[in-house]
Amino acid sequence: MELKKIFNFIPEVTKPPEKKVDFKVKLKWTLIVLVGFFVLANISLFGLSENALSRFEYLAIILGTDFGSIISLGIGPIVMASIILQLLTGSGILNIDTTTDEGKKFFQGIQKLLVFFFIVFEAFIYVMMQGLQAVPGFTGIVIFQLILGGLAIFYMDDLTQKWGFGSGVSLFIGAGVSWRLITSAFQFINTQGRNCLLDFKTVPCSGKVLVLIQSILNKYPVEFLSALAAIIATIVIFLGVVWAQSLKVEIPLSFGRIRGYGVKWPLSFFYASVIPVILTAALMANIQLFGGMIENAATPCITGEGVCSGMAKFASYFGFLGHFIDGQAVSGLSFWMGSTNVLDLFIKGGFLPKYLLQGFTHMLFFMFFSTVFAIFWVKTSGMDAKAQAHKIASSGLQVAGFRQDERILESILQRYVMPLTVMGGLAIGLLASVTNLLGALVSGTAMLLVIMIMYQFYQNIAQQHQMDMAPAMRKFMGG
Repeated sequence: MELKKIFNFIPEVTKPPEKKVDFKVKLKWTLIVLVGFFVLANISLFGLSENALSRFEYLAIILGTDFGSIISLGIGPIVMASIILQLLTGSGILNIDTTTDEGKKFFQGIQKLLVFFFIVFEAFIYVMMQGLQAVPGFTGIVIFQLILGGLAIFYMDDLTQKWGFGSGVSLFIGAGVSWRLITSAFQFINTQGRNCLLDFKTVPCSGKVLVLIQSILNKYPVEFLSALAAIIATIVIFLGVVWAQSLKVEIPLSFGRIRGYGVKWPLSFFYASVIPVILTAALMANIQLFGGMIENAATPCITGEGVCSGMAKFASYFGFLGHFIDGQAVSGLSFWMGSTNVLDLFIKGGFLPKYLLQGFTHMLFFMFFSTVFAIFWVKTSGMDAKAQAHKIASSGLQVAGFRQDERILESILQRYVMPLTVMGGLAIGLLASVTNLLGALVSGTAMLLVIMIMYQFYQNIAQQHQMDMAPAMRKFMGG
């Protein structure tokens, strides 16, 4: 009861008065949130001395952030809160009935408190572990800015869920990956800050498409094969994921009171959608990120140089998380759960047997946690057989050949829902890990996420707003 009183004091975005929000209204608020995200990503932290997290740029993609900006925390606190709450409810430690309105409100309230906790916790950790090192005397100001940025991301996510398309978490990841995908393909400013278009023959480009053209002109076969492999891998991954997204099981249903009319109730093969991969990738990113920060903080104790502070001594006990060089794990837990672009190593001649073993452990990690999170997500988000049966029954539908009874519906759906959840979790985990090993214009997981997120956005818009969108947009969406 005390917690419920606290929930009343938590500010939240007002729900729209109408049940179905107009397409133009959703589009307006989604664009506003998107612009706000990119603006905040370009506001640097005031009082920041050194950005050690810049080495982990590949993790920033998964966390929907830009390290060194005011939103450096990204979606990390939201995802971590979701993971912890799913583990607590899935294990039975927290007994919350999410099938009732009261239970859903309590679940959401607990989730908000956990998000606020992780915003504050991660803000302190990022600064105290010197991932984001503050100028002396500005530590509190940097932490305060990180907390503000974390709250901004949280409320933009809430705004998107209620007034926009899908969720803010998916939107931020999709936007960040899309931007990096474009720059990875056509970036003409290289790491030295030189514009390769001004001297295309001699100044190396960064974008793979431009590298491909340069390597043809300069007759560099290794660079040509490397760039071509990344582009082909991206195209193959795109086609493969789009095909996999179309797989589904259709249950024939009929209207109880109207004979001769029926519909097919689709259950996607990736039943839990992209959520398990987001949670798994974010979990891996957080472990690697904290491993890097802990190693950075523990350096005085490990090397014997400088003063070994209490924080450094504490951090030195977590050496099992791994050793990092230029942001890449080379040993420890972070290395074995991580991945290496095996295809590129084959082309450039740097392949070693340990990378094959690492690829195997990476696949096991992704498949296991994707399956676990898929099961927890289905059970806690109202996608289980019981919730689906209630939804079908309330629509006046029944399984063809069976009497109209919610219990019968539930027993039939149980044959499909849990097997699809497990198989879909395993498959999407395997797909994500294999794409990481093949390499692409962006990391394999990021590529998988952006394709599935965009496909999901397309499906939601096409299904919910065919009638209220502009004729030109309707034609574009296939209506």
